[in-house]
This record gives sequence, C-alpha cells and structure tokens, in this order.
Amino acid sequence: MQTIILTIVISFVLAFLLGMLLGIFKKIFAVPVNEKAEAIRKCLSGGNCGGCGYPGCAGYAEAVANGEAEPNKCTAGGPSVAEAIGKILGVEVSAVRKIGILACRGTKECAPDRGVYSGVKTCAAAMQAINGTKMCAFGCIGFGDCTAACKFDALRIGDDGLPVFDKEKCTGCGACAKACPRHLIQIIPAELKGPVALCQNRSENKPAIMKNCKNGCIKCGKCERSCEAGALHLVKGIPEIDYDKCNRCGKCAEGCPTKVIAMM
Repeated sequence: MQTIILTIVISFVLAFLLGMLLGIFKKIFAVPVNEKAEAIRKCLSGGNCGGCGYPGCAGYAEAVANGEAEPNKCTAGGPSVAEAIGKILGVEVSAVRKIGILACRGTKECAPDRGVYSGVKTCAAAMQAINGTKMCAFGCIGFGDCTAACKFDALRIGDDGLPVFDKEKCTGCGACAKACPRHLIQIIPAELKGPVALCQNRSENKPAIMKNCKNGCIKCGKCERSCEAGALHLVKGIPEIDYDKCNRCGKCAEGCPTKVIAMM
C-alpha cells in the first residue's frame, strides 16, 4: 500500500515539475504574435488560393500588417474582406470582385481533333508532347488542368469539351489561368460591361482558321471598322478593347461573323 501511495506522490511531483519547466520554456522560446496580422488573417477566406500573390492567407496577413502588401488583394474574399481589413488598419479600402472567363469557343463540334491521343491526360502534357490535341494550335485542349487547379469548385468541363465557370463560386484567384498552358483564361471584373474577345487564334491563315475551328476569329476586321469610338483594334490578330474609350454600343459584336466578340 505504501508503495502505491509513494508512486502516486512521486508522479504528482514529477508532473508539477514538468509543468513548471514547460511554462518556463514557453516564456523563453515564445514567438511574438502580431495581433494586427492575426486579426487580418481571421478576416480572410482561408482558401490559401494564392490569388493575393502569397503562398497562404497567413503570409498575406503578415505582409499587410507590416505594410508590405496592399490590403485589397484577397480575391477570394472580395470587397467585403477588403472593407473588413480596412477597418483593422484604420483606412478606407475598396476592391473589385473578379471572375474568370475562357477566351476560346473551340467546342468538340466546331474544333476537330488531330487524331487519337493516348498520352497523359493533362493539357500541359498534351501540349508539350504534340502541341495539343486539336487542329487549332491556339484552342482549349480540354483535359481540365484548370478545373484541377480550382480550389472553389467553380469550374467543370462541360459536355462541349470546354471549361464552364460558375460565376457565383468563382473568386477570380487566377489559379486556373496559371494552370492553362495556352493562357486562354482571363481574369476580369465581375461587373464588367462591354465586349470581350473569346478567341486567341493568332494565325494569319484565314482558310486554315475556318477549317480548324468554325468559331475562330478570321481576322476580317469588321469589329475594328464598326467601332466608332476607336476602342477596338486587332493586335497580333486578336481583338483588344480599350474600356476607357468603349461606349458599350455592341456594334463590334453585331458585326462579328463568327461571334467571337461577346457582350458581357
């Protein structure tokens, strides 16, 4: 009986001593907590998507608290998070919600495959191996590297073989754009009003464009000629819009024979 009691007493004494030592070590090796950074981190989405340019939410919060990053870069959180961070910093912060769009209309029906591809089923692998699977050398390959990169379940491959965005879930973080080897995904303001060009075919061979994709830009220049505001120009065969000049009249979209120009 005495042995049992002695064992219990020794255990309590050891536990007390270990607790004291842990408390001392905690104070000695304690890492200072940036309270402002911690408050900012709690405002963030927690998606760790990298849209802010930092590897995670904690790193971005620390950078904002130290004045090393702009407080409106959390694409996943959008304007509401920017406003909340502004209150912590004591400044007025505004942000624009962004979403992704696919600058390609090369569906299965209008952009034929070059043959049967039996390699690794990723866009990056297919592009590296044979420069893509479709006759169009500029179009979407369709293996879904972008959907795999999306952390918000905002992308899926549709029945037509092209990525489909869920605009309600999309945060505009840009992960899909970085994953696309053809750079076909553009990040634009969600409230953008006006024309966008949904083709990136830079070939000058018009007959080949029409043969390889029925929905491709054929470089006819009607969109540029129809723009009375001088806001649209063909740059390397791709329609580019100056939204500061654009009056959103829609004439460029109306005149496009292959409907490459779409009005947002």
